[in-house]
Amino acid sequence: MSGEYTQEFVDVDGARIGVQSYPEPDGPPGAPVVVIWPAMGVRARYYRPFATALRDAGLAVVVADLRGTGESTPAPSRTCRYGYAELAADVDAVLDALKPRLDGRTRLLLGHSLGGQVAVLHQALHDADRVDGLALVAVGIPWWRGYPGRRGWGVLPYTQGIAAVARLLGVWPGWGFGGRQARGVIRDWAYTARTGRFPVLDGVDVEAAVRRVRTPVLAVSVDDDQYTPHETMDHLCGKLAAADVRRHRYTVAEAGAPLDHFTWVRAAAPLAARIAAFAAALPPR
Repeated sequence: MSGEYTQEFVDVDGARIGVQSYPEPDGPPGAPVVVIWPAMGVRARYYRPFATALRDAGLAVVVADLRGTGESTPAPSRTCRYGYAELAADVDAVLDALKPRLDGRTRLLLGHSLGGQVAVLHQALHDADRVDGLALVAVGIPWWRGYPGRRGWGVLPYTQGIAAVARLLGVWPGWGFGGRQARGVIRDWAYTARTGRFPVLDGVDVEAAVRRVRTPVLAVSVDDDQYTPHETMDHLCGKLAAADVRRHRYTVAEAGAPLDHFTWVRAAAPLAARIAAFAAALPPR
């Protein structure tokens, strides 16, 4: 496979979400569909090697750009008001647009870093029955107290400093972290770093809603992850009290290559096989 895809767009509330649809995998029709949601500031096209590995493992693959990143609009500016609530609603809009392709098929949301938080929020706040499984890769709540050793003492001022700049300038310019972001996204992300909890969104107690999520979860943390080490994923999994959570550590030995928060994407064939097995074990529609 060449790694090529079809670029499509989904309009939602004045935004346009870019969606990359890869060709169907070889084999019988009706393969499970994986919809990937990226890390903060990471373009959908970065996931081409991972999408190729998933397709080779027998899965149909769609990758969306988070609002304001890559092919998705609006470009973050002082006039942008969106935060986590809108990102979660974007997932619902994309699933709605993909309905003809998804009907009758097993569907997984697969989130990386911020995209994983957004996938969890979708399951907590929207129609969870539209999704059969949740795969979280290199995701965590960046709660400063959850980091091993003394790392958290650096995480707290770092995250809150970024939030202060975003408040002051009306937008996060992307200086050395996360790409250019709307201040609402940075506000909500910094809240999770400060408190270890999801913020209240549109009046909803998100912490309680996450505890009610029953979607099966494959939670994969990655060796040598500089942003979301294993402990931060453990903290997130602790919130998914009602879900069947299958926890896995993706090691350098398993990958056969160096790993970190981003480079796992280029060494993901063993991980893709694990995700395909997870999808195959989910109850059929």
